[in-house]
Amino acid sequence: MTIATFLFFTALVACATWWVTRGGGESTDESYFLAGRSLTGVFIAGSLLLTNLSTEQLIGLNAAAFTEGLSVMAWEVVAGISLVALALVFLPRYLKSGIATIPQFFEERYGSGVRTLTTFLFVIAYMLILLPFVLYLGANGLSGMLELESRLGLTQIQTIWTVIIFIAAVGGGYAIWGGLKAVAVSDTFNGAGLLIGGLMITYFTLSKIAGDEGSLFSAFSLIADRDPDAFRSLGTADEDVSWPTLFTGVLLLNFFYWSTNQQIIQRTFGAKNLAEGQKGVLLAAFFKIMAPLILVLPGIAAAYLVATDSAFADRVQATSDGAANRAYGALVVSVLPESLVGFFAAVVVGSILSTFNSVLNSSATLFSLDIYKRFLRPEATTRQVVISGQLCSFVVAVFAVIAAPTFFHGREGVFGFFQKLNGIYFIPILAIMLVGLLNRTVDGMSALITLIVGLTAMSVGTFLSGQSETEPGWVVGTFGSGYHFMGVVFLGLVVLQLTLGAVGFRRSQPYVQRDVGAVDLTPWKAAPYVGAGLILFAISLYAFFAV
Repeated sequence: MTIATFLFFTALVACATWWVTRGGGESTDESYFLAGRSLTGVFIAGSLLLTNLSTEQLIGLNAAAFTEGLSVMAWEVVAGISLVALALVFLPRYLKSGIATIPQFFEERYGSGVRTLTTFLFVIAYMLILLPFVLYLGANGLSGMLELESRLGLTQIQTIWTVIIFIAAVGGGYAIWGGLKAVAVSDTFNGAGLLIGGLMITYFTLSKIAGDEGSLFSAFSLIADRDPDAFRSLGTADEDVSWPTLFTGVLLLNFFYWSTNQQIIQRTFGAKNLAEGQKGVLLAAFFKIMAPLILVLPGIAAAYLVATDSAFADRVQATSDGAANRAYGALVVSVLPESLVGFFAAVVVGSILSTFNSVLNSSATLFSLDIYKRFLRPEATTRQVVISGQLCSFVVAVFAVIAAPTFFHGREGVFGFFQKLNGIYFIPILAIMLVGLLNRTVDGMSALITLIVGLTAMSVGTFLSGQSETEPGWVVGTFGSGYHFMGVVFLGLVVLQLTLGAVGFRRSQPYVQRDVGAVDLTPWKAAPYVGAGLILFAISLYAFFAV
């Protein structure tokens, strides 16, 4: 029953996606990379959510909540605030320029050198950091949900290799042959399943804790009685996301991820018009603020069950990986009826595929438009550009499959480690983006110098600080947290670029953005009011759970 429902739902999404996108004419670069600029708000919101809600969130964030409690909700709630900034500040500028990639915007603002460097940074980071992480955690979680080791008679690492190859093959099919429209449509179908399935996990878990006689609210009381810190929104000094980090690294990582990260915001470039883009982004912001119900609460509940339910504890701890990383998969098997386990496993695969094929599509877009068409074959036809993107997707997928178990197998605390790896390129790129938007005179050389200095500083702080479980290293010893280090580096880079501009690294003429007429830029009239309401909602959640 479990395997049958898993295969049925996976096939159903594939068939539905084909039906919706059939005859879409994905043979031109704009239709392939930007869905023909035809995406409406619902598809944009669905694709944004499921591209983000992959295994690094579903399994990784619940693993962090298993260890640290509600304070890790910062990654979701602050994301909602960041999406408001995307809708009101960044998206109008991106659509005005009619870009398909963030590096294209950097070329318009800074010149070709910055475009080329940022293109390579995105593609390499996706290939060596993001995709291997998503594939490994996804394979690990899926193996636990479907109990594949015993079913297939393989060792843990053999099972992980098998699942990774399966995910890469299916995800590659969406991204390589379907383009962004297939990615966005399949994301929306899988997103609906993820929301339903995730809420079911939360409901059944709380019901299990409450018992036959109790209510769902009594489950919260039982968890809080055992661990008073479980539902406190502001992290303490010994937690990875302590409350001061909300104003430094956590805030900066979220702002980059939701406003400047090609993998995420490419679907907003395919918006039918600015109003539809803003509706989709703000709808996604609402769901991100509510996401702790799915991405944090189950992890907190799993920690309670490990301490109070011996059968569940045995299931979680009888693995070679740590209890936190395997808790969510064990929770699915323990609380869901058998007929629903296969459905939810298919949903998880859908979330993995979403991130996987979205990153492949973004990598193809970056390579084809920013490298192939500019340097390798400027005279290439649109069909040749699309084919080059498909080949790039294939190469990136192969490297990611090889790197996934090699880099991450057996590692503890993977979610926090993943965020710190992202900071290496998030922080420098965000710095030159904000300076470029707010200052009209600094030139491309100032941006290049700032990028190189930032990459060097972040790499040294991440890899050479000597951090370990027993020795925090000079970054933590000096700044109190790796996230504070990011904040200091970011501030230093902004000051550096502005200083370079003041001493002579200036444009001959101030930058003036022009409207290329790609889409209708009439904003959604309600956008400022909805955005303000969402920010107030996010702050209220923090205040409610602060004590």
